[in-house]
Amino acid sequence: MSARIRKAVFPVAGLGTRFLPATKTVPKEMLPIIDRPLIQYAVDEAIEAGCDTLVFVTNRYKHAVADYFDKAYELEQKLERSGKTEQLELVRNVLPEGVRAVFVTQAEALGLGHAVLCAKSVIGDEPFAVLLPDDLIWNRGPGALKQMADAAEASGASMIAVQDVPREQTASYGIVATENFEKRQGRIRAIVEKPKPEVAPSNLAVVGRYVLNPRIFSLLESTTPGAGGEIQLTDAIAALLEEEAVNAYRFQGTRFDCGTHIGLVEATIRYALDHEKLSDSARQLMANALSELGVEELN
Repeated sequence: MSARIRKAVFPVAGLGTRFLPATKTVPKEMLPIIDRPLIQYAVDEAIEAGCDTLVFVTNRYKHAVADYFDKAYELEQKLERSGKTEQLELVRNVLPEGVRAVFVTQAEALGLGHAVLCAKSVIGDEPFAVLLPDDLIWNRGPGALKQMADAAEASGASMIAVQDVPREQTASYGIVATENFEKRQGRIRAIVEKPKPEVAPSNLAVVGRYVLNPRIFSLLESTTPGAGGEIQLTDAIAALLEEEAVNAYRFQGTRFDCGTHIGLVEATIRYALDHEKLSDSARQLMANALSELGVEELN
């Protein structure tokens, strides 16, 4: 695999039950960090990496993501008549010119591997990216996916994003064992789903960014469903690395697990502190809040 990725898959069919009741009507991918939904950050990252076809794998009940990327004629007309040109450009540039959104329905919730497989007809026979919007990755330099796409193009290997986690947290992640790890990447020799700390092969945890060879589709089709009838992407990756190089890539940046309440809060704080217009006010508000809590309570 040496071609540059042009297509990205976003699995967004989940119900987001952890954030109920908010997600009863608002998909978790549409939860905001400051003034933009989670899905927008993932989309921007994919576009920066060179992707011009964005494949959203959704379910039949979730229309908000498609509505968000669709034209909003009445809103645009109202903003234009009101002379609100800055807001108008924000609405119009949710997707830049030349980038298309494709929506594919996942009829049943049969796992991440199945969600990726649903995108096969759109992806075709070319390398592609998978981004999980729950994993928001903040970096002042190139985004995580661009870093991985550059590395994949140079090496010809599929790339799996990893980060170091405390050993006691390995049971919450897929964990990889690698060899010849140099600079930011190394070849994966094994991938284990949620191992206990005492048997984990490393503390390199898989996070939600992938650059994959299209061979993964054939392997997903032959993957035996596990618990709950789900097809796991991890199982297909384990099969892929038996055939060819699959590298772990330790990206530059900070990952926020926005599939959890505290991760969403942490991301909001970080983005507020880095925001051009809000940073000073955010710092003052946080300082005031900490002062009101008192040192004793913080300890």
